[in-house]
Amino acid sequence: MFKIFRHTTLGMLLLLVVPLIFWLSDWHWHPYKSAITLKWIFLIMETVTSPWVILTNLILNTWIFKCLHSKAKILLKLFCIINIIIIAGQQIKSFVKCKSQEPRPYIIWLEHHYGLNIHNFYLLKNKERSEIVSNLLNSNQILPVWLKRHWIHETGYSLPSGHTMFASSWALLTISLLWPYRCYKTIAIIFIWAYFVSISRMLFGMHWIQDLILANILAWMLVNLTNYLVDFNKLLSNNAKI
Repeated sequence: MFKIFRHTTLGMLLLLVVPLIFWLSDWHWHPYKSAITLKWIFLIMETVTSPWVILTNLILNTWIFKCLHSKAKILLKLFCIINIIIIAGQQIKSFVKCKSQEPRPYIIWLEHHYGLNIHNFYLLKNKERSEIVSNLLNSNQILPVWLKRHWIHETGYSLPSGHTMFASSWALLTISLLWPYRCYKTIAIIFIWAYFVSISRMLFGMHWIQDLILANILAWMLVNLTNYLVDFNKLLSNNAKI
């Protein structure tokens, strides 16, 4: 159990490299014009956006299970545990967002450039907020259409990043489950994917640096709490006894 804790802690520190780089570089967000590179990063971000996140979650479950080569009974238990973690993480994210009530960077930008009243904006329902964002951006010819659509779709609070928490949870779960099996390539790929998800949330005006930091810490806490209660090593070692 301590080895998993050590691995997940190392994983969290690696995931915190992204917000740390943004912070050390004194980076400040501003809207970008459309570019091929940005579009590819956006498509990576979309893997964690509804409804595609469901497919992503299914693919990651399948990938992990193929690496483990465990019995069906063990995999079923693991499937339930993993998805409880993922769902619980998103519920925690929603709770913290409601308490923090932190506006997204692009909302602040709309306030400065379009006179959006943030206080009144967040008193409205999601559909009404989306309509306001759509109307404000309707005449903007600089922002790419795909980014404007994403902004219209996501008008909620900022802290913490749900996308980052989802990707980081999977990265930490992967290092917890697959490190003993030396599936280093799989771990590396999922960590790189998690990096790009975090980067995308900054580049497209969806989150602040502290949003990413808190999301990674919450994911780390959730995965380690689950391992303490379940003990992944013990669960998977039972595979040899069945």
